[in-house]
Amino acid sequence: MARTPAALLVLPALAAVLVLAGCGGRPTTHHKPGTSHQEATGSSGTLLPARDEGGHRLRELPAAAAPTVRAEARPDSEGGWNVHLTVERFRFTPESTGGAALPGRGHARLLVDGKETTRLYGPWAYVPAGARALTVRLHADDHTVWAVAGTPVQTVLRLDGTPNPSAPAPSAPAPATPATPASPTPARPTDARPPDPGRTVTLTVTGTTVSPPPSRIELKKGERLTLRVTSDRADTLHVHGYDRELPLAPGTPATLTLTVDRTGLFEVETHESGLLLTQLVVR
Repeated sequence: MARTPAALLVLPALAAVLVLAGCGGRPTTHHKPGTSHQEATGSSGTLLPARDEGGHRLRELPAAAAPTVRAEARPDSEGGWNVHLTVERFRFTPESTGGAALPGRGHARLLVDGKETTRLYGPWAYVPAGARALTVRLHADDHTVWAVAGTPVQTVLRLDGTPNPSAPAPSAPAPATPATPASPTPARPTDARPPDPGRTVTLTVTGTTVSPPPSRIELKKGERLTLRVTSDRADTLHVHGYDRELPLAPGTPATLTLTVDRTGLFEVETHESGLLLTQLVVR
């Protein structure tokens, strides 16, 4: 009887291990390039120990490969400023925010008078009246700051005054006329309806069992969703695509509420146990 070499017996087992590798030890599709939750190195630049004032680490690139950004502010007819960005070697990738850093991709952050106010996923932004100086800084998808020679890739724009729409000149007062008593106007009932709480989904995790079993939840863009999860062990709930996480304490219900403002298919899972709890389909 022919003997099978030991090396051939090891290969199937090794292949099985590789198939199960990934987030939570199960096959997954959300860790494609641009969607990993680790800070990448190598071709994506060098991660520096330095951080910006918001605590984000700097990611160094050679000047020839680094993105650039310029900003122009235009007065708005109703006050404030419309800010337009011009970028080179860079594109906005809101669909992969929270993923791995890839060269030439990410988002911008707007700092008004030195204080971060918002993220930008496109070339336009509105800044209310009263701002004196704007800083626009480019970030990678993993929220690190693109940098050259240890300095963030950014542009600073100073605003010359606060634009305000011109008010019409006051007209001369009209001659006084005897006042006529006005008929009483019935008061309109106030709308006492509470705001729409949206949809609530309750999930329970016991061991490796999810109740109710994982399925797809159909949602409309802009709808409000509340996830109420109870786990029998300490874990972390993660909503992929929205970069939202929630710690789970054993036996204690935990609640996460979000507004689904992106379309697509998004997985909700536990990180430690690697269980798929449900999928969100946003249209």
